[in-house]
Amino acid sequence: MNRAERLAAVLDLLNDSGQVEVDDIITKLGVSAATARRDLDTLAEQQLLTRTRGGAIGQSVAYDLPARYKQERHAPEKLQIARAASALVTRGDVVGLCGGTTSTAIAGVLSSRADIAQASPHANLTVVTNAINIAAQLAMRPQIKTVVTGGVVHARSYELVGAYAESVLAQVRLDLAFVGVNGIDPFVGATVNDEREAAVNTLMAGQAARAVLVADSSKIGRVAFATLGALDQFSALITDAGISAEQLAAFGEAGLEVIVA
Repeated sequence: MNRAERLAAVLDLLNDSGQVEVDDIITKLGVSAATARRDLDTLAEQQLLTRTRGGAIGQSVAYDLPARYKQERHAPEKLQIARAASALVTRGDVVGLCGGTTSTAIAGVLSSRADIAQASPHANLTVVTNAINIAAQLAMRPQIKTVVTGGVVHARSYELVGAYAESVLAQVRLDLAFVGVNGIDPFVGATVNDEREAAVNTLMAGQAARAVLVADSSKIGRVAFATLGALDQFSALITDAGISAEQLAAFGEAGLEVIVA
């Protein structure tokens, strides 16, 4: 295991419980105490964690989130989806992230990647987002260039919506866009609860070379108020193992690739 792989493994241990001890790193990664401490110090310098006596805790964020983020459901599934989404991202990409709990999880996984956090004279990743909580989270990562759309804050979701958000998105090109939804159905398509969020999400998808839907399996078969348009504008859906064989087949017939995290 090289140093970059080791640092990524330490961050994985941290993500599992929110804290990690030097002894855990020694036992699980088979390294010396001195190496474990150096790795923690390196990650602390990169602002990826906060050192404590004998270990580290996850980096805290100095803002409060709406209740939907605090009382997040299906958190393990969303973390798996976020890791699968991260696997599609190459260092140097321009990535679009809409708002929502799954997109927030993706931002967390991306910011924890050792190759992205590595010191560099240029940004290792560019993220374009209309979610102010994601922007605040990534602003602490010096190797991620964070571009925030304008717009009016939607108090329920912390998403920026409206003409200003759409104007900024119309002027950028994305390598990848990850779009969260409130419902996904092979016949109706992707839907969200708010028509203003739908407009921004649809535009973000249209500005990307590859647009990917991200939704845990509880969203499959559900239909919300506002549609994002035809499924053929998306190249794939990333979901969890809760998707049924019948649902997989239906999406296949609709021409949408499904990545099961």
